[in-house]
Amino acid sequence: MPCSGHASAAYNRAMAKRTEHEHEHSHGVMVEPSRPEIARPPLYSVLLLNDDYTPMDFVVEVLMRFFPMTPEKATQIMLHVHTRGRGVCGVFTREVAESKVAQVNEFSRHHQHPLMCTMERA
Repeated sequence: MPCSGHASAAYNRAMAKRTEHEHEHSHGVMVEPSRPEIARPPLYSVLLLNDDYTPMDFVVEVLMRFFPMTPEKATQIMLHVHTRGRGVCGVFTREVAESKVAQVNEFSRHHQHPLMCTMERA
């Protein structure tokens, strides 16, 4: 049903008065819109496992090649793996950790060493 111009004008005046009236008595608090919380991706520790066959110098080479380590730091971690059975090489996102594990295991097999690399949630 079409609206008459008279009724429409009356409605618009009433809405204009209502808006003006609301602004006069408005004591609202300004609220800053919240940003959505973005969770950081879970991190994973990449671990080397000790074995009785892989030479120590090969382990040091692996640590320097696949993880950004100095010879001194690589030797320190190699000795930790040798004495404690396993050691952390680094902490990464899941995709990077999976890639490092695959690279180290493939490199070890290629050089005919049983050195094992694995990962676990940090």
